[in-house]
Amino acid sequence: MGKKGVLLVNLGTPDSPETKDVRRYLGEFLMDGRVIDINSALRALLVKGAIVPFRSPKSAKLYKEIWSVENGSPLLYYSIKQAEMLQEALGDDYQVELAMRYQNPSIESALDKLKAANVDSLKVIALFPQYASASSGSVYQKVMEIVSKWLTIPDLSFVNSFHDNELMIENFAENGAKYQPETYDHTLFSFHGLPQRQLIKSDPTQQHCLKVADCCSVLTDANKFCYSAQCHDTARLIAQKLNIPKGKYTICFQSRLGNDPWVKPYTTEVVAELAKQGKKRMLVFCPAFVADCLETVYEVTVEYGEEFKALGGEKIQLVESLNDSSKFIEALREMAVV
Repeated sequence: MGKKGVLLVNLGTPDSPETKDVRRYLGEFLMDGRVIDINSALRALLVKGAIVPFRSPKSAKLYKEIWSVENGSPLLYYSIKQAEMLQEALGDDYQVELAMRYQNPSIESALDKLKAANVDSLKVIALFPQYASASSGSVYQKVMEIVSKWLTIPDLSFVNSFHDNELMIENFAENGAKYQPETYDHTLFSFHGLPQRQLIKSDPTQQHCLKVADCCSVLTDANKFCYSAQCHDTARLIAQKLNIPKGKYTICFQSRLGNDPWVKPYTTEVVAELAKQGKKRMLVFCPAFVADCLETVYEVTVEYGEEFKALGGEKIQLVESLNDSSKFIEALREMAVV
C-alpha cells in the first residue's frame, strides 16, 4: 500500500512585507467570493479600486513590525514547523504537505506533490479551529476544484472543525495558566471577526441566528456550523479548564473590514469599556489562530495595548498561540489518522 496524504492549510501571508507583495496577497484574499460575499463585479470594484490600493501600504508597515530577519512571517514559520513536526509524529506511512489558501506555498503546488506521490488517501485539515465559510469553507472548495480535475481521485476527507478538541483546549489553557489568570482583572477571548450576514447565511433554519436571545451561547442543531457559536464553545471550554468564572471573561471579535455590521461585541469596544470600568490588567486569548500572526502579535499586543493604556489601563498580556507545541501536534496527529 502507498502512503496516506495529509494536507495542512493555513490562511496565508505575503511573500515579504514589501507593499507589492502585500498588495498581491490582499488582492487574492479579498477577491475570494467566500471572503467578501457580494456581487462579483461590485467586489472587484471595491477590492481593486478602493481597499487594496489604500490598505496595502498601511498593512505593509504592520507586517514589517512583526517580520523576523531569521524566520520571516511568524505564521509561515510556525506553520512549517507544525507540518514538519506532524510528519515526524506520523512516520513514513504518511506524507504531510503544507499550503496556504492565499499565496505560497499554494494549495495547488502542495496537492501536486501528493498526487506525484500517488497517495492512497488524502486528509485535508484547515488550520482554523472554528468553521467558517470564509476560511475552512474556502479551503475545501479550492481543494475540491483542483482534485476534481484529477483522473484518479484518492479517498478524500476533510476535518470540518476542531473547536472543541480536547488537546487543543488543554494546550490553550496551559499557555494561559503560565500567566496566572487569577491575577488579571479580566480575560478576553478575542476571535477573528466575520460579517453578520455570513452567520445568518449559515443558519439552515433562518429562524435562529440573531433572532433568538443569546443565539450563540449554546451549540444546537440550528447553529452547530455557526462560526460564532463554535467560538463561544471554545472560549467556554478554555475558561472551564482555568476556572475562570463567567463574569470574569468576555468573548469578542476583532479585525473588522468595511461598514457592514460584523459579529459583536467588537474587541476594541470591549477594551474601551473595561478601561472605563477601571480594569487595569487584561489577559487575552486568540483561539481562532493556531499560529501567531499579525492579528495576535501586532493587533492585540500593540494596537489594543496602546488603546488600553491611553484609556487608563496598565497592561494587555497576549497568551501565545499553539505554534510549535507538541500537544497541538498530537491533536493534529489524531485528526490525521481518524
